[in-house]
Amino acid sequence: MTDFPSSKFDRGKIFAKTGLKVGSGYAKHYLKTLKGATNKQNSDFYNQTAQDIFSEFTKLRGTALKIAQSLSIDQGFLPDEFAEVMTQAQYSVPPINRSLVRSIIKQELGSYPELLFDSFDTKATAAASIGQVHRARLKDGTPVAVKIQYPGVRDTITSDLGLAKSLFKRFIKNKDELNDYFEEIEATLNLETDYIHEGQTIERFHERFEGEEITTPRWIKEYSTERVLTMTFIEGEHLKEFLERSPGQDEKNRYGQLLWDFFHKQIEQFDEIHADTHPGNFLLTPDGRLGVIDFGCVKSFPPAFFKDYLQLLPTHLNRNLDEIKELYYRLGVLKGDPDNSESEKRYFDFCLNYGYTFAMPYERDQFDFGDHEYKEMIKGYTKNAPVGNEVRGNKHFIYSTRVHLGLYHFLMKLGAFVDTQQSKQIVNDAIQRM
Repeated sequence: MTDFPSSKFDRGKIFAKTGLKVGSGYAKHYLKTLKGATNKQNSDFYNQTAQDIFSEFTKLRGTALKIAQSLSIDQGFLPDEFAEVMTQAQYSVPPINRSLVRSIIKQELGSYPELLFDSFDTKATAAASIGQVHRARLKDGTPVAVKIQYPGVRDTITSDLGLAKSLFKRFIKNKDELNDYFEEIEATLNLETDYIHEGQTIERFHERFEGEEITTPRWIKEYSTERVLTMTFIEGEHLKEFLERSPGQDEKNRYGQLLWDFFHKQIEQFDEIHADTHPGNFLLTPDGRLGVIDFGCVKSFPPAFFKDYLQLLPTHLNRNLDEIKELYYRLGVLKGDPDNSESEKRYFDFCLNYGYTFAMPYERDQFDFGDHEYKEMIKGYTKNAPVGNEVRGNKHFIYSTRVHLGLYHFLMKLGAFVDTQQSKQIVNDAIQRM
């Protein structure tokens, strides 16, 4: 038994079962709402529905759990209960069994873990969408983390995305444009499942960022393959563990500042961007540094797109409507003239104000991400987005938005007060260099 349904047929059955179960649940809940369901009944329903989806997705792992991770950083599209449940996809997916772990390492590295390492913990310390992590120690005493890819994950990417695409195409008018988005996702997921590629990325980021404020692992090449990745171990607290010990505001601010600065240092260098800003990929180390520990999803955006994306900041802050409109056209946000189309004007007005809300942290020298009103503004815009049933925006928005939204969500969870004084200048300088 592999603990992983790898055939298209088996995975299709689970997708179908999930859809039927959720659909039936919503039908029953709708009848209750007609009779006046209470807030608690609504909350319990959403929580149970999210639990049902997460339970089925954990069987699928891979692409399905990547969807769950995306849902966990939702800021308004879904009820809060969904985001809370889906956060489990970042930390606590049930691991594969220990005998399978030994078998994978034997197949990939040529020998069993107890022979290769001075010590190897067969109990996973973390399990997520594509693989799980085990603590170990090399023969020379170096503490390491060994990431083991679930068997068959890479082989299921195309079929999983095909199932997801067929579902989306039922609701999307411009079906052909949907292909570009799915091709971008598939290309990225294929790179995420290549652990040699991730190891090389680890080394590049270590050269760029290792220092007094940021620490990253080192790649242990001789104990790595495409499906097993060994790196030096970094001790620290994930966001969930950090918040559970009720840290003081100064600690929250430091954690948030480190993350904010890391994001802008990447913009300053504009080489590769860490494109998966969810809490499972970051730590606060005992010596007060930001530990960046996962490099599966790293993007190199085309310069023309990235320049336009960054240009959104100064144009929104300046409320330059002509420049904003031109940027929206280039980025595929607008498809018609808002002066001559009521639907385009509604979309333009929404994006204009939502964009300004995202630009607000850059408007002053410090910003309080713990401000409840700001969090409600972000959620309110997202809940009222005039999304319609068509694809909008450049395909690279998939990951640039993931970075940006993930960053803000992280900082709001922290309730961090962040110094943003240098950030606007960093963005403006990057635009001038491109």
